[in-house]
Amino acid sequence: MDKKVADSPGLGKIHLTSTLLLMTEEQKRRRGAVEMGPTALTVAANVRRIRDKVRGWSTYDLAGRLTKAGRPIAPSAISKIERGERQVTVDDLAALAVVLGVSPSALLLPFTDGPDKPVGVTGVGEVPALAAWEWADGRTPLKYEPGRHPEDQWMEYELHGRPAWLRPLRPGGDPYSGEQVAAYREEGKTRGSFSWDETGRPVWKYPPQEKADG
Repeated sequence: MDKKVADSPGLGKIHLTSTLLLMTEEQKRRRGAVEMGPTALTVAANVRRIRDKVRGWSTYDLAGRLTKAGRPIAPSAISKIERGERQVTVDDLAALAVVLGVSPSALLLPFTDGPDKPVGVTGVGEVPALAAWEWADGRTPLKYEPGRHPEDQWMEYELHGRPAWLRPLRPGGDPYSGEQVAAYREEGKTRGSFSWDETGRPVWKYPPQEKADG
């Protein structure tokens, strides 16, 4: 504090108040910059895992490839991403997935050793891993709205979430038959299954089928 301010108690109080306000705003900004939800933390872990363990690249290797792809991210920024200290924008996410050779969902969701393991997804909390992957792969809503028919919500999910030519088991734009729906959902039984509770959240239902001996 300079002499002029020190000699004026009123000015000193104003100066001190302004300094504290600036510090408070700076602290808020810093907290907001690094505050990560479960999905952001998952992205950080997956970028680190795929870069290092799968590709065997340094942060400089990845930075160089991102620059060639038209989305430069400095090696120091990649390190911050992997430590959960830097948010990943949607453009960063797309470029990272392309350069690392994986789908966006491979960065957004945790790799678990079983389909029944709980994983954190921003907006819904912990859900079975299979439910999260089915949602990310465009197969089913992650959460259903209580009080509405689940089949209607499932149809809306596909209608608004995927182009018509990507919707499975809908030849020529014809409606799904009961048999088609059953066959489509039967595919999940080899990995286990889940259902939704009364609040619309996915919960684990059946364990994966054990492989027969021999």
